[in-house]
Amino acid sequence: MTKAKVSQQKRSRERAKQEKRQQKAERRAQSSGKRSEKRLPGDEDPDLAGIVPGPQPSPWGEEEDGTE
Repeated sequence: MTKAKVSQQKRSRERAKQEKRQQKAERRAQSSGKRSEKRLPGDEDPDLAGIVPGPQPSPWGEEEDGTE
């Protein structure tokens, strides 16, 4: 009798794992769909807007040689 109970428990665990995987896949699909809707392919990335390639100015202003 214990084998039947163990088998039932295993089946229910496997079913729970499968349902959890499905829910996770659905959440991932929804979040990736939202990300792609935010920005069109030709739009500029808002995180990189205004950044110019090359040396950037110092945020503390002009720096000296360090000799005082």
